[in-house]
Amino acid sequence: MAERYAEFLADAGVERGLIGPREVDRLWERHLINCAVVQEAIPEGVHVVDIGSGAGLPGLVLAIVRPDLTVTLLEPLLRRTTFLNEAVALLELKNVAVRRGRAEEAAKDYAVDVVTARAVAPLERLARWALPLLRPGGELLAMKGERAAAELEEARPVLDRFGVRTTELLQVGRGKVDPPTTLVRVVAERAPRNEKNRRAKGSRKRSS
Repeated sequence: MAERYAEFLADAGVERGLIGPREVDRLWERHLINCAVVQEAIPEGVHVVDIGSGAGLPGLVLAIVRPDLTVTLLEPLLRRTTFLNEAVALLELKNVAVRRGRAEEAAKDYAVDVVTARAVAPLERLARWALPLLRPGGELLAMKGERAAAELEEARPVLDRFGVRTTELLQVGRGKVDPPTTLVRVVAERAPRNEKNRRAKGSRKRSS
């Protein structure tokens, strides 16, 4: 199944501009295995929303290597959701749903266990999109590179506003990919203060 997906990426993915031609020779190490090892940080049997899924990295890869997961690929661009739907059909994946839309628009419909993202936005911005999708205690797993620690510090004001429970840097895939994949792990606690206040005001208005 992974080989079929790799072939589809190297063909239709390149043709439609989702993967650069120079990436074909390093699809496995740089993209597929790099994404697959994220599964080490994901509990069994949970619902994962992959924000800005693009060509399906890492969400589609996780669905392949972890059939116990329920995966939603959330992507705003039509040409990318078309590609994702074709990939899901080609691979006959039963644990994947593709949704076209932005995370901030979809937040009202989800309270999931894990949100993943790869090369979507700086953590400061990504946190604003991802944390409202999570249930209390849910986790954002953001794939980051060498600036992971710096991005985490830059995002502190936003994370504090959301009242996150814990944050940490993780490395997964040791011995499987070099260098190991770096994740920023953020555990959600509650809605941001201004969102709670807005809801409270709305409730008072309805009750009056």
